[in-house]
Amino acid sequence: MLVIDASVALTASGSPKGFEFFTESLVAPPLLWSEVRSALHEAMWRRDVSEEQARRSLTAFEASGVRMRPHRRLGETAWRIAGRLGWAKTYDAEYLALAELLKCRFVTLDARLRRGADRLGYVVSPDEIRSR
Repeated sequence: MLVIDASVALTASGSPKGFEFFTESLVAPPLLWSEVRSALHEAMWRRDVSEEQARRSLTAFEASGVRMRPHRRLGETAWRIAGRLGWAKTYDAEYLALAELLKCRFVTLDARLRRGADRLGYVVSPDEIRSR
């Protein structure tokens, strides 16, 4: 099982092979669905992508099989992780918290997030998954 964030979900949703890359089951905190919709709508609004492409990507994401995994301790764990990493916001920490609570790896393409959370020991890039 892998926890993915919006950077991974958006990239996979816009790619023809998309989520086929992953052989493990994919999960995410409920926040992911809002982030994906918002990012796609913003890209369309900015005219970075057409409405058709944004909707195709949203449909691909919704059909991806990524499972929403709420957890009763998600908020308190995200709060603790954000504090430990020196982050003001807890959004990114929710992904890390879910991975910690489920005892699995967290996959991101976000270099800033990766640098900030690398010391936790369970943050990887898609390339690192492929090489295992």
